[in-house]
Amino acid sequence: MSTTKFGKKGWTPNRIKNLNGKTFVITGTTSGTGFEAAKILLAKGAKVVMLNRNPKKSKATIATLKQELGNTIDVINISMDLASQASVKEAAEEVLKTVPQIDALMLNAAIAQVPKQTFTVDGVESQMGVNHYSNFLLQALLFPRIEASNGRIVTVGSMGYNLGIKTIQFDDLNWDKNYNPNGVYSQSKLTQIMTAYELQDKLKQAGKTNVKTYACHPGASSTSLIKTSGSLLTRFIWQIMKLTPMVQSAEKGAYPELMCATEPDLDQAGFYGPTGKNYWTGPVGECKLEPHAKDKAVMQKLWSVSEDAVGIKWNI
Repeated sequence: MSTTKFGKKGWTPNRIKNLNGKTFVITGTTSGTGFEAAKILLAKGAKVVMLNRNPKKSKATIATLKQELGNTIDVINISMDLASQASVKEAAEEVLKTVPQIDALMLNAAIAQVPKQTFTVDGVESQMGVNHYSNFLLQALLFPRIEASNGRIVTVGSMGYNLGIKTIQFDDLNWDKNYNPNGVYSQSKLTQIMTAYELQDKLKQAGKTNVKTYACHPGASSTSLIKTSGSLLTRFIWQIMKLTPMVQSAEKGAYPELMCATEPDLDQAGFYGPTGKNYWTGPVGECKLEPHAKDKAVMQKLWSVSEDAVGIKWNI
């Protein structure tokens, strides 16, 4: 797909104007693309609210950012564990209490390729629970503040959405019968992407053009995602791949979500990320999204199943 809108080199953070007075809420910022995104936003003068589950790592991250960017940066952490819906509710409450505006909510955190079927405290399969249900819940809870701020919601998907079944396995969302680390990861990313486009449709229907929602993917980036949850073999293969030109830096992997959070007049219908071979690396622009990711009937059913699963109705 064309990256011409942003020239041959594609979109880069040079396009971001001064962000003084803007607030960005980002999940998963202690390493990888989330850390790099936070760093670039802070360097441009924004306030960053980090949502991370490990307070010790978060403290160390803030110290690193202050060391690199100076003590005057405006950054805080609110503890949140996406593997617990109660934790998501508590964190959202804290955000609403302490953060008067949200210019963009960036759903960056995820887990991947969990080798054996495991469950969250809410009793749902972990990749679906962390990557989809908790993000769905977080968006719903923070939506009124995002709407009041004329803000954005940025979903960091993955090209993995296209590597599993081409629909949602509604009859077995916990994957009890056919658990497969990659298949379920793919499903969790497909559900995230579908939610982003279904939300777009709902906003359009409600005549709410002041909130924008975008879906993107980081390509193949050198992050700790697979190291954190993948099997031994997957981790080994990934470590080898990271040494090749097939994998780009975590900083470049952060560009698509930064673009979706800051670029004015970006078309919401697009799916953004690196545009090179297999969409792994290369200039950032619009990528082709396979039609099954926008299957309207499936998107609508997923929305209502997700509302039931988290016990909350969106107020749009």
